[in-house]
Amino acid sequence: PTQSLRLWELHGLLSPARTEGGTRRYIADDLVRIERIVTLVTAGVNIAGIGRILDLEDINTALRSGAASQ
Repeated sequence: PTQSLRLWELHGLLSPARTEGGTRRYIADDLVRIERIVTLVTAGVNIAGIGRILDLEDINTALRSGAASQ
């Protein structure tokens, strides 16, 4: 629902691009992130927990990318 997307954006879980008129523009990476958030919500994780999990997953991805380029 739109309200969920707004709430997730408010809490920093999503950062979609915007048009000049302010309409949110989601790219494929945003959709993958939304799917992950929905999975965590369904599992009963609260917003603070989801934020922490996503942060850790982002750090892990960055570390793997760094290790792969070396």
